[in-house]
Amino acid sequence: MTYVVTESCIRCKYMDCIEVCPVDCFYVGENMLVINPDECIDCGVCEPECPVEAIFPDSDDRAGAWAEKNTEFSKTWPNITRKGTPPADADEWKDKPDKAEFFSPEPGQSSG
Repeated sequence: MTYVVTESCIRCKYMDCIEVCPVDCFYVGENMLVINPDECIDCGVCEPECPVEAIFPDSDDRAGAWAEKNTEFSKTWPNITRKGTPPADADEWKDKPDKAEFFSPEPGQSSG
């Protein structure tokens, strides 16, 4: 089992999860984060830290197709090891459902 970041992260990207990850398995895109399943140690400490509840075990039905996106984009996006600044409009997006259409495949900037 591994953990998966889902569409709830899109355009929020609060990054609280990065601060608690013991193995630095998060990767940053333009408007969301993903987890590298080969690096994740399944500790689960990131899941309760996400303010928008975007992180689920891959065995959870809510992880769905996002497991593939996490795998794919963790190979090309930069690794992120420190919490950065969330988007200025993150609070406006945090409760919006069905954000998949806003997913950007572009890489983000690593904060270190």
